[in-house]
Amino acid sequence: MTYDVIQIGDTACFEKTISESDIYSFAGIIGDFNPVHINKTYAENSRFAARISHGMLVGSLFSTVFGMQLPGPGAIYVSQDLQFMAPVYIGDTIKATVSVVQKLEKGRVRFDCIAVNQDGVTVIKGSSVLIVPRD
Repeated sequence: MTYDVIQIGDTACFEKTISESDIYSFAGIIGDFNPVHINKTYAENSRFAARISHGMLVGSLFSTVFGMQLPGPGAIYVSQDLQFMAPVYIGDTIKATVSVVQKLEKGRVRFDCIAVNQDGVTVIKGSSVLIVPRD
């Protein structure tokens, strides 16, 4: 979508079930081997009582929406603000939704971002600004 086509209120989402493999792969890519993510025994004795996903793994689902749907290919991140509200466990299905809230100058668009789990619990909320392709 181009800047001229995007409208306030436009919304898109992406849904993914977080697997053990996702967590191990992400840890390997970024180098974050915090035992709360990868060590079952450690995590069972933590405040979460089980392994949890990296917050940024879940936050990166917004990038999928931006790059593939709204606005889609050619969009460039300028900023992202995230608040991690609840843990995401192996097997949780996360729905990441973005909504256009403001069209700014220089082809920039502000979005609200929210990720909820299969129970409707908000796990992440935030906002982002992207540069959107022009016609």
